[in-house]
Amino acid sequence: MSNAADRLAKVRTAIAGAAKRAQRHADDVCLIAVSKTHDAGAIRPLIAAGQRHFGENRVQEAAAKWLALRAEAPDIKLHLIGQLQSNKAEDAVALFDAIHSVDRSSLVQALGKACTKAGRHPQLFVQVNVGDEAQKGGCAVEGLPGLLAEAKASGLTIDGLMAIPPAHVEPAPYFALLDELAKRQGLPLRSMGMSGDYETAVMLGATHVRVGTALFGTRA
Repeated sequence: MSNAADRLAKVRTAIAGAAKRAQRHADDVCLIAVSKTHDAGAIRPLIAAGQRHFGENRVQEAAAKWLALRAEAPDIKLHLIGQLQSNKAEDAVALFDAIHSVDRSSLVQALGKACTKAGRHPQLFVQVNVGDEAQKGGCAVEGLPGLLAEAKASGLTIDGLMAIPPAHVEPAPYFALLDELAKRQGLPLRSMGMSGDYETAVMLGATHVRVGTALFGTRA
């Protein structure tokens, strides 16, 4: 418990410091604890310490462990931060409060139908491939306006953009790019920044940071 609480306090303090340096309010930054691959035993101490937003990569894994955890803490908010298959759209809409990985036409169509059917509309982020990396998900920068228009036509409200910068390079230019793209499209939210760079992301406009290792500790 104390270790989890200490790690959480340290990350929150760092977010507050970065926000202050950028003349922002720390309350404007949502901390998402990336709980993918962690079991309920590892997650409960963070819940007990006050953390309420959690991120998962896979629909099936999240459904298996969060049924009981949400019964214990009904105010938990779940974020899908991994790639989503179109045939899992209905399950994702039913389970998650936010989906950060909308990145292609087929998924937009599937989510539009799923949201209409369920009468439920999670917060949605379009993932942008800011580094133009073939191995990563995300729509191309030049394809963003078209995908946003298609989402609107499908009855979806896109709330923001998400990005994962290339590994082992300075992330700041990529965060700045995502911030600029969001401004151009009039979108209020930016999901960017992980354990190694979330302070930089906050200083460059992140509204959601996705932090795993700094909260759960390094794996054995």
